[in-house]
Amino acid sequence: MGKTAIILGATGLTGGLLLEELLIDNRYQKIKLFSRTSCGLKHDKIEEHLIDLFDLSSYKNAFIADEVFCCIGTTKSKTPNEEQYLQIDYGIPVMAAQLCKENNIQTFIVISALGADKKSKVFYNRTKGKMEEAVLAEHIKNTYILQPSLIGGDRNEKRLGESLAKHLMKLINPLLFGSFSKYKSIHPITIVKSMVILANSSHPSGRILSDEIKKIVEKKYD
Repeated sequence: MGKTAIILGATGLTGGLLLEELLIDNRYQKIKLFSRTSCGLKHDKIEEHLIDLFDLSSYKNAFIADEVFCCIGTTKSKTPNEEQYLQIDYGIPVMAAQLCKENNIQTFIVISALGADKKSKVFYNRTKGKMEEAVLAEHIKNTYILQPSLIGGDRNEKRLGESLAKHLMKLINPLLFGSFSKYKSIHPITIVKSMVILANSSHPSGRILSDEIKKIVEKKYD
């Protein structure tokens, strides 16, 4: 029997690509989606749960799987209210990790950000850092916290500042090497492939920086 995976954030850029990847992966028999809105896809593997993600704990009985992929995230421009921002970028991933622990799910993979630091003066980085600490405190056997740099690719919604940054990074990327290579922008499909590789390997748990994410994929497909 194939595996069951849970995706949080399947309507976003990276989560949507992850869903597509798992749909064609024969190791997975069922993919449970927990989100506010439908992904818009119909497939025998997909089991959608349209819920209030802030109330995720109420769906403990349905939150059963072999692996959980958390691709939840927002931006300051999209969510200017700091309390709501915390609910999304901290509250949802941490609650998902707690449910993994309670339901004996052995693998939890979450996308964080390069620069995450619970002591940072930058609210965004501080929130991600506190999220990471809370997730690791659950001591899930296989916990992978991905810390990508600026994520490339095209989103459905327009983010002017992010778009300008992506264009700038295309110019800067060739100049970043050695210890600075982790700051190179990264394509979402690279993140997705690394998540699937990690879920099906014996890679050591912990935080994985952007350049390490790329190396995991390059090693697999070389």
